[in-house]
Amino acid sequence: MITGAQLYTVRDYIQTEKDFTFTIKKIAAMGYTTVQISAIGKDIPADRIREVCDEAGLEIVLTHNSADRILYDTDALIAEHNLMGCNYIGLGCMPDKYRSTDWISHFADDFLEPAKKIAAAGKLFMYHNHNFEFEKLGQKRILEYLLEAFAPDELGITLDTYWVQAAGGDVCHWITKLKDRIPCVHLKDMAVDHGTAVMAPVMEGNLNFTQILQTLEHTNCKYLLVEQDICQTGPFDCLQKSYDNLAAAGYR
Repeated sequence: MITGAQLYTVRDYIQTEKDFTFTIKKIAAMGYTTVQISAIGKDIPADRIREVCDEAGLEIVLTHNSADRILYDTDALIAEHNLMGCNYIGLGCMPDKYRSTDWISHFADDFLEPAKKIAAAGKLFMYHNHNFEFEKLGQKRILEYLLEAFAPDELGITLDTYWVQAAGGDVCHWITKLKDRIPCVHLKDMAVDHGTAVMAPVMEGNLNFTQILQTLEHTNCKYLLVEQDICQTGPFDCLQKSYDNLAAAGYR
């Protein structure tokens, strides 16, 4: 498994081509060799994104895209991923309208066709979880509806360790349950600050990352992507601490 950086962590520093280029060089200097493209400035074209990352020695392995682009601009999105050399096309969050008993089935109705088109192009549609996917609608969790509606070659899960824990789930249980669907995972830790759960660099909080990483070894996981939505000590510091801790554990 290869350690990468989720660029949402540094979203404020990738809105222009100049800032993006500088930030990518900083991330490569930390030791990372892969990145996820997310929340990047809209005016930076895919071929330039690829060029900047290639120059820094960084492979683009996953993206997050708007629901509208996945639904209504699928062919162009696939073409952009071909330019970037990226095989995983991700959705960062389920739109609000689907999160009810009446509407959850509509998610598959809407997204199955683009998912099949993405699969036919040799890529995989990836869904990133938060905590709400562990809410039950009737007898099943939202996440379980997705697993039943899509085959593994139609939908992968970008499992987020923090949000599983935030939902009260057992991270290792869900890693095992999803072992054939998680080529990419998001790693972030959970700490406590004055009684409130906060995000923390990997291995700086209270999640059992020794067990988490050992469990991931028995799955189809290829990429360990460090993400910090909210950083207590600055995004670049969080990425560096996480990389150093993972590297010390044997994951680079």
